[in-house]
Amino acid sequence: MGIQNEFRDMALELASAEALPRIADIVFPPFVEGGQPADCEFMALALEGGAAGLSYVLIPDEMGDRYRAHSSRSFAGTRPEACAADFGCGDPVRNMIALAAINAICQHVMRQRSYPIDDATDSLGLMDLRDGDRVGMVGLFRPLLKYLKAVDAELLIVEKNESLARERPDLPITLDPSQLRDCNKVLCTSTLVLNDTVDAVLDHCSRAEHVTLLGPTAGYFPDPLFARNVDVVGGRYVSDARLLLKRIAERKQWGEATRKLCFQKTSYRGVLV
Repeated sequence: MGIQNEFRDMALELASAEALPRIADIVFPPFVEGGQPADCEFMALALEGGAAGLSYVLIPDEMGDRYRAHSSRSFAGTRPEACAADFGCGDPVRNMIALAAINAICQHVMRQRSYPIDDATDSLGLMDLRDGDRVGMVGLFRPLLKYLKAVDAELLIVEKNESLARERPDLPITLDPSQLRDCNKVLCTSTLVLNDTVDAVLDHCSRAEHVTLLGPTAGYFPDPLFARNVDVVGGRYVSDARLLLKRIAERKQWGEATRKLCFQKTSYRGVLV
């Protein structure tokens, strides 16, 4: 079973165990052909109970009209599990909304169960970079570059964007994920779950001693990722849903609307246990 189906099933199982509130609001930033600008990269879905979930706007230009046709009014009062059930359907617009719903469901459960939120641990720091490491970065994640300045480590950046490789000849960018087999530490962007490439990428990381998956859309419980030998999952916990949606609509930074969320495989017991 693919990871998107596992996340879907996890969310639906949580929905059957918890009395989920309905969707209160949803916000879609403007769609920009040719790639979303930094202030329009994320949409969010909020539940009536105060929880919310983020998703990345990863929509091809030819589906821009379908994206624009969605409105918050059509979602208010509907069930989040109905949206979550679409994850893995292969439709980019429905998958985007489904991931936001899965994150919202998971964060509602965190609230209901008073789940301890680890917002103090530095997810990147847990990679424990050292001299001699060969570090694979799947997707250009600039914050990691400053960590690498402190050690004598080799960097490999795996990208799908061919134009980035041409634009940044100063960076060791490759389009070949199989080169990750020679990396002992790997950092993946959480977008790999949304674009359904995480299974293929992780297949090349079997020799790595440490794998971290990191990004704002990792607001879910990490069970499917830990089952694939990911060691750390770092994302965002929405502490103020109303403020988050307002900030996204205004194309402003989220600020205090969210905080860090870190899961470590060594200390995680599993949400469905």
